[in-house]
Amino acid sequence: MKHITAFFMCLCIIMQNGIAFQIDASESVDKVYHPYVMPFEREFEWRFSSRKNDDGNELLQRIAYGQAISEYVTVEGYIVGERDSDDNFGLHSYEIETRWMLTDQGQYWADWGALFELEKRHQKDSWEFTTGVLAEKEFGRNSLTINLLASQSWGSDTISKLQGEFRLKYRYRWIPEIQPAIEIYSSRDFLGIGPAFMGIKRFEGQRQLKWELGFIAGLNGKSTDHTLRFALEMEF
Repeated sequence: MKHITAFFMCLCIIMQNGIAFQIDASESVDKVYHPYVMPFEREFEWRFSSRKNDDGNELLQRIAYGQAISEYVTVEGYIVGERDSDDNFGLHSYEIETRWMLTDQGQYWADWGALFELEKRHQKDSWEFTTGVLAEKEFGRNSLTINLLASQSWGSDTISKLQGEFRLKYRYRWIPEIQPAIEIYSSRDFLGIGPAFMGIKRFEGQRQLKWELGFIAGLNGKSTDHTLRFALEMEF
């Protein structure tokens, strides 16, 4: 439990020293992170999101490879491509992500983890560091997952600011392969909610295939703003 207390203290220090604190809508809806790490896991991941709003249709794709470096910590590297509203597709950014499982599953009333992510825009002096708390509570066949994230950006090609985001997923574990869910993404200028589905197909050993599909509709006014997201993850 002392690890959780220390992490919350660090998160508060980051927020207090930010140049500006605001909670903005992200460029596109992303995933709700779970706090768990499988010992010695390795994984390939592909994430796709298509966001349509009044400015057009933006498409974002991530390809990643990750590996656990201990039974509690995993590190993952991403290459991100983007198609903008003018139908131009190209390299958008690079990311390195670390997830830290703070507690063993079932050790406390909820399971806790932490996220650390560093992003660099392609050919631009634009950086962003994201950190936050991941929590999950299981009760019967139901699961509730919450992410509280804070991001600091800096560089000559971006505006230095500190921003935050809240993500939530309620999931019903019907069968491992099909698990319906509801996801919520919230920030100062954006509120999105929608249905999602995920599933896990297990093979021999630690090999398993995970999939996620969600449709998030923005509720922030009369303007159109909805996102279709899909993810495939192979662990071995």
